[in-house]
Amino acid sequence: MPFNTAAWQPPKRGKLVVKPAPYTPPRENEIVVRNRAVAINPVDWMMQAIGDMMFRWVKYPFILGTDVAGEVAEIGKDVTRFKVGDRVLGHAMGGEPSRNTAAEGAFQIYTVLLAHMASPIPDAVSFEQAAVLPLAVSTASCGLFQKDQLALDYPTVPPRPKDKTLIVWGGSTSVGSCAIQLAVAAGYEVITTASPKNFDYVRRLGASGAFDYNSRTVVRDIVAACKGKTVAGALAIGSNSVLHCIDIVGRCKGARFVSIASPMPVSMDTMREGVSPIMALLPQLPKLAWYSLMLRLKTRAGGVRTKTIWGGTLGFNEVGRIIYVDFLPKALATGQFVPAPEPLVVGQGLAYVQAAFDAQRQGVSAKKVVVSLEG
Repeated sequence: MPFNTAAWQPPKRGKLVVKPAPYTPPRENEIVVRNRAVAINPVDWMMQAIGDMMFRWVKYPFILGTDVAGEVAEIGKDVTRFKVGDRVLGHAMGGEPSRNTAAEGAFQIYTVLLAHMASPIPDAVSFEQAAVLPLAVSTASCGLFQKDQLALDYPTVPPRPKDKTLIVWGGSTSVGSCAIQLAVAAGYEVITTASPKNFDYVRRLGASGAFDYNSRTVVRDIVAACKGKTVAGALAIGSNSVLHCIDIVGRCKGARFVSIASPMPVSMDTMREGVSPIMALLPQLPKLAWYSLMLRLKTRAGGVRTKTIWGGTLGFNEVGRIIYVDFLPKALATGQFVPAPEPLVVGQGLAYVQAAFDAQRQGVSAKKVVVSLEG
């Protein structure tokens, strides 16, 4: 049986500890991946900072992480899509309440994946490039395609054009980068926001228009750009995105729905080692109260509905298979969908995962923090 090692999250918000971990064989409809690269998402260091408050189902010590890319090491019963040695990316579901197992965490050498939450990757795509995708693809797909969210038509290879426009606020983020490509693959025009230095980047991903989210006239400018168009709704990414998106769709023709990828309107950067999460959040309570009031007033005034995304829900409905089984393998192979943003590799080996948390927490632009596990 292979020897496994993991970056364990201890209880009480301690730093990661690299030590041995059990090797868990796959069960029915599962595969085991020998990880070659893992990526970091904000939820990872949030679980470290306040996991015992927000994610109460998790029993520590635990293995965090969702984004993996590597080689199939073992396949479970009834798995026919993969064989040992295949290069794959996958969304590790260990942190989901219904899975809740360290064996399915990303930050280890061998991770158990649900077979329908993994996709082959072409030889031209590196493991580090592939690792940027899973949670971002999943979160964007939940918001765009689930029936309780925007409920857009599914993406296809090649796309089937529709006469509708989607607003993506935060197009240069990892979720935004995937959302633009997924919506374009589903046949929708995409208008997005980004900093001016990333305008060319989001246009290369398929956005037809890019607007500066810091501009005082950005809402008015996007509404003007949507004149005569039918809007399919908006995907809001970023702490200040939701209220702007409500204003936009409330003034446009079409679907008055905002899918929320960033539910917290405040920064979690105030979390510091040795400081109680409650004490760290106290200074932000007035902003939270103001946001809650404005959200209620704006949705009522504009007749706009909103719903927050939980990025793992597609693993338990039809959207997961549509994306990871039907769409992504073909789209990656043909180049219709490209890994984005670029990986920012901070080191090699599990010992660098904590440093990667710190790097992601400090913020990156049009990149995603990755740790290589090659060798």
